[in-house]
Amino acid sequence: MRNIKEALLVTVLVLTPELATGQGLDPADLLKPLSESWPTYSGDYSGKRYSALTQINQSNIKNLGLVWTSRITAGLNNAGGGGRGGFGGATTPTIIGGEGTGDLNESGPNSRSSRIVSSILEVNGKLYFSTPDNAWAADARDGHILWHFVWKTKGGTHTGNRGLGMWGNRLYLETPDNYLVCLDATTGKEHWHKMLAPLAQQYFSTNSPIVIGNHVLVGLGNDLDSPAFLTAYDPETGEIQWRWYATPQEASDPALKTWANLTAAKFGGGHMWIPGSYDPETHLYIVGTGNPTPAYTSKSRGEGDNLYTCSLVAINVDTGKLVWYFQTSPHDTHDWDSTQTPVLVDAPFNGRQRKLVITATRNGFFYTLDRVTGEHLVTGKFSPTANWDKGVDGRGQPVRNPAKDFDIAGALVSPTNAGATNWMPPTFSPDTGLFYVTTEDSYAMYYLTDTDPRGSMGLGGKDEQAAGSLGTFLTVMDYKTGKIAWRHQYPEAGAWGGTNVGHALLTTAGKLLFGGDPGGNLVAYDPATGAILWHVHLGEVSGPAQTYMLDGKQYILISAVDSLYAFALN
Repeated sequence: MRNIKEALLVTVLVLTPELATGQGLDPADLLKPLSESWPTYSGDYSGKRYSALTQINQSNIKNLGLVWTSRITAGLNNAGGGGRGGFGGATTPTIIGGEGTGDLNESGPNSRSSRIVSSILEVNGKLYFSTPDNAWAADARDGHILWHFVWKTKGGTHTGNRGLGMWGNRLYLETPDNYLVCLDATTGKEHWHKMLAPLAQQYFSTNSPIVIGNHVLVGLGNDLDSPAFLTAYDPETGEIQWRWYATPQEASDPALKTWANLTAAKFGGGHMWIPGSYDPETHLYIVGTGNPTPAYTSKSRGEGDNLYTCSLVAINVDTGKLVWYFQTSPHDTHDWDSTQTPVLVDAPFNGRQRKLVITATRNGFFYTLDRVTGEHLVTGKFSPTANWDKGVDGRGQPVRNPAKDFDIAGALVSPTNAGATNWMPPTFSPDTGLFYVTTEDSYAMYYLTDTDPRGSMGLGGKDEQAAGSLGTFLTVMDYKTGKIAWRHQYPEAGAWGGTNVGHALLTTAGKLLFGGDPGGNLVAYDPATGAILWHVHLGEVSGPAQTYMLDGKQYILISAVDSLYAFALN
C-alpha cells in the first residue's frame, strides 16, 4: 500500500508548473492544521473547523467591521456578464457547460441556485464557491467575481450544493443531474465531466468532493430505493478508481444477516451526502451514512440493524475497503441520517492521549469513538427531549422503541424528521476541549398512512405533523462524558428550517466562536462561557462561518443567501 506522503509527493511533482506560478493548491497544504487558507470543505481534513489564526481575538473583536460584500446571481441569464461582485460585474466572463438545453436552469435572486450554503475555498488569494449548477471564483481581497461557470442541467433535485473540491489548479463540482465536472481554477473552463449516476435513478448530487492524495471522493444522495455508494475518481482523468457500497450487494457479505434478504439490502439506502473527515496516519476516510429505505415503513427491511445505514464508517482511501464501522441509529425508522460531519481530535481520555472521532447525529445522540479501531467510548444525548429510544445497550447504541415508530393513531416523537441537528457542521476547540453544535428540541406526531406490509418506497407511507419546538440552541458537549457542558438558547422562536439555513460553527485560537443564528445574525461568542462578544445582522445566514489570512489581514467570511460578507479589524 502506497504511503499517503509518497502519493502527495508524486502529486506535487506532477503539478509543479502550476504550483510554481502560485495558482494551484499544493496537496501538502491539505495535511496541515487549519490556518491561513481554507483549501477543503472543513478547512482541513480533521473536520474541527478550528483555525490557528489569532489576529482577531477577544481583546479586539469589538473593532471587527465590514470590509467588502459581493452579490451573485445564478443562471444562464447572466451569460457574458457573470455574477455581480463588489467591482466590475459587467465584465465577468461566464463559461457555459452541461448536456441540457438550459430550459431547466434556475436563475434570479430568489432561486435555490442563487442561495449560497457551500463552504468557500480560499487558496492563494482566490475564493471558490458553488450553488446548484453554478461555480464562481472571486478575489479574496475585495470580493469581485473573476469568473462564473454555469452548467446547463438536465434536471434533478436542486436542494443545495456543499462546495467544491480542489487538486492543483483543478476544481471539482457535483451537479444536480449527477455529473462530476472538472474546472480550471484560473479560467473556469471545463476540463472534463463524468456521469455519477443516470438521472432517471433520481439521485441528488449536493456533496462537496473531497480530494485526498490522488483520489477525488464523491458521495450521492437519494430518497428512493437506490443503492448508496462512495466513489473515488482519478483527479486527472475522472476515471473510477474504486467504489464502496453502504449496504450488502452480494450474498457473501456478512452484513446481509441484518437485512430481510439480498434485494432489500441492495436497495436499502445509506447515502453519503455530506463530506467526511480524513486521518492521514491510518489512511482512513471516516464518513457518516444515511438512513435506510424504505425510511418509515420498515417491514420489508426485516427486523435487523440494516447495516451499514445510519453508521460512521472508516474506509481505506487507497483500497476502498471498509476497516471499521459503528452504527449510531440501528434500524432507523425516522429518516435520521447519520451524515453529520465527524470531528477528529487527538485528546486525553481516561488518563491517556487517544485518537478520537466525535459526532452528534440527527437522532439526538452524541458519540465518542477511537478513530483507529472504531471502539466505542462514550454515548450521550445532546437533545434532552429525544424520546424515541429505550436506553443504550452494551455496544453504546440506542435501543429503538417500536412504540415511537409511525402509528395509525399517531406517535409523539422527538426529534422531528429534520433531526435534533442536521447538515450544519459543528466545531471543536482544543483550547476548551469542547464540541459545539447547532441543535433543536422539537416534537411531531408521526402517523402511519400505508398499512401494506410490503411498505412504501422511499419516504412514503407516513404523515408528520409538527407538535411544537422548545427552541433552537448552541449546544456544547464534553467529549469525555457525553454530557452537555452548557447551552445557549437562540432568542428567536421557531424551528431552524432543517436543511435551509447555515448555522454552522467556527472556533479560532483567538478564543472566539463564530456562527449564524436563526435571527439572521453573525455572532461571536466566548467559547468557554457562551457570552456574546460581537454580532451583526445580515438578514439571513445561509452558509458556514469561515476565516483566512491574506496580506497580513485576517478575514471572517460568511454567506447570507446570495451575498458574501467579509469582515476584518478596523
